[in-house]
Amino acid sequence: MYRIKRTLVTLSMLTLAISGFSQTQDTIPKGKRDSLNFPKRVATFAADKFAITRPLNIEFTQSAPFNFKSEKDGNRLPESRINRFQQVKVSANINLIKRKTWLFGTTLGYRLTSTDAEIGQTGASNIASSNDFHYLFSSLNLTYFSSLFGKRMVYSSSVIVDGSDKHFERVKGIFTGTMVLKANQRTKMTAGLLISIDPSAPTPFVPTFSYEHKFKNGLIADIVLPRSVYLRKFVFNHNGRISFGSELDRTAFYLYRLDGTNQKYEYGQMDINSGLTYEHAIGRHFMLTAKSGMKYTPSGRIFKKEDSFTDPVYKVTPDPTFYFNIGISFNPFSILGKKN
Repeated sequence: MYRIKRTLVTLSMLTLAISGFSQTQDTIPKGKRDSLNFPKRVATFAADKFAITRPLNIEFTQSAPFNFKSEKDGNRLPESRINRFQQVKVSANINLIKRKTWLFGTTLGYRLTSTDAEIGQTGASNIASSNDFHYLFSSLNLTYFSSLFGKRMVYSSSVIVDGSDKHFERVKGIFTGTMVLKANQRTKMTAGLLISIDPSAPTPFVPTFSYEHKFKNGLIADIVLPRSVYLRKFVFNHNGRISFGSELDRTAFYLYRLDGTNQKYEYGQMDINSGLTYEHAIGRHFMLTAKSGMKYTPSGRIFKKEDSFTDPVYKVTPDPTFYFNIGISFNPFSILGKKN
């Protein structure tokens, strides 16, 4: 789910922030001085040019045409085709208050999904359909830093509202708890649990795990489960970074009057994007990102708003397709030099 993915991105930023103050020992000390400095170190990491979460990010995605199979109420429908699938994503992440042991901030986001489709009909010509779908969301996020069993803990909670250009739709909640298991100059590892308060979610509990290891040859293993698995390497004097691997993404939007009634529906599609990513820092404040590879979608589903993703009325199975993504982010708070 997109909201879970967004929380995992924030969570990974917070837990990997320990890279800014790695120790020779395997765990983060829990003394008073460390507690006082931890939020400041998190904010410093967030200001890094390759930070996972950036104050302002804009992306454009183009997918190649693809066919898809569909079912309605369990009955197979004729094969259809998407001739155009484009997305524009805009997001902003802002820290509003920073204290000794906690951070409070907000996230704002917008996603436009634009499609041209040929919908297959039994015994008739295909129907052409062109649509623009608007999805908006915002959240208030609270993060608290503590310790448990001698290990550094990061707790976060988010209250999220979303909707479309027509209506406000849902209020959701997410809570995470993450323990830093290991943190030194070369290896960082965390484990935790995510709890989702959302009746449409396929599961209310998601275990989380992150692992980063710097090899002597310059390669970096960067794993944030269930979000992404990457092998990375810095290039061009640390102004560029190449990554190979896979990450989860999700398309979501609301639909109205599909059956001529006031029934509201939601469409959800989980994607696995695999391929190459290149990021390049432009000065201290801008980051240009390009991604390309194959997009695999296990399933896309339309379900009633009051139901869940696991109880669809319409199900689609798209063929794998080629995708290209380009984005630019702006970080006015970046204070680091050219090298990490």
